[in-house]
Amino acid sequence: MTVTERTAPVRKAPKAPRGYLVVGRTVAIPMRRASVFAGAGLFVLLLAAAVTTLAWGRLGIDLADLPAALVGDAEGKDRFVFNRLRGPRLTVAIGVGAALGVSGALFQSVTRNPLGSPDVIGLSAGAGAGAAFCALMFPDTVPVPVGALIGAILAMALVYVSTGTGFRNPARLVIAGIGVAAMGAAVTQYVVYALERDKASVLTAYVNGSLTARSWTDATTVWLVLLVAAPLTALISRRLDIGEMGDDIAEGLGSEPKKAKTLAVVLAIALSAAAVSVSGPIAFIALTAPQIARRLTRGSGPHLLLSALTGGLLLVLADLCSQQLALFDDLPVGIYTMAIGGAYLGYLLVREWRKGVL
Repeated sequence: MTVTERTAPVRKAPKAPRGYLVVGRTVAIPMRRASVFAGAGLFVLLLAAAVTTLAWGRLGIDLADLPAALVGDAEGKDRFVFNRLRGPRLTVAIGVGAALGVSGALFQSVTRNPLGSPDVIGLSAGAGAGAAFCALMFPDTVPVPVGALIGAILAMALVYVSTGTGFRNPARLVIAGIGVAAMGAAVTQYVVYALERDKASVLTAYVNGSLTARSWTDATTVWLVLLVAAPLTALISRRLDIGEMGDDIAEGLGSEPKKAKTLAVVLAIALSAAAVSVSGPIAFIALTAPQIARRLTRGSGPHLLLSALTGGLLLVLADLCSQQLALFDDLPVGIYTMAIGGAYLGYLLVREWRKGVL
């Protein structure tokens, strides 16, 4: 008797395009010449901005004493400034900027829309409302990061349901997100007016996005989420790049765009919620960082690593202005990012309208 054995066809992993550093079967990091030069340039600028933040001003640490402060050997004023004032603030700024940059890049890749960022589609406002509600209404019951995560998930659930098509239609996503963002802002304002005046004044700085008086605990929170999310974003970055060509083509190449998009949305929500929980809803970093990274590399899709570097650089520079501009003493950093990002959002809206996307 002849026995015919049937075996399932072996599904090959999609072949990585040229210009990628491939690690194993699933991780592929863009390593084109433009990406390498842009990454090196952004890292040098971020390093220079970080050193300037620590050394500039009346309380600045002298450059000659900065290495000792970094390794924990500083004493006196330098020790206090680094450990209590500028060190945690700088670490939080870099972490929050990187988290928002990656979150924005993931949303723009999933929606294939330059307007698809946590700011525009209501995620940041929802996370801010959840954090404010839990922190001030139930201060000893629900931790702030958990409140931010709950607010972000509820906001995304509202957007998903109200579009009628999930996250598939970018134009509906933007319109629904604007409405959900307004609802999140309304909840936050309700919390402000429901509390006594002194707590409300503290919350006013929080809802505008501020890095004042941040601690090493805040830095640990955002960097812990970044460390968990980084390898997962690397795992799906190759599939997201292939997905830029469309779901049908991506499936034809052996990729799994639906699973990659689902994980991308989950990671984007977690990163944005972590950032908002320690700094408040800092506007427009998530929108502009991936766009700047894309233009630096002239790539077809958002570059996750460069988006992180760009986000960190933008927020450190904005915080440097917040600390050192004498005309606006310690103005919340979110005001600076809002001023720059608002103009950029207007430019993007006009461009998308002319293209007929909106």
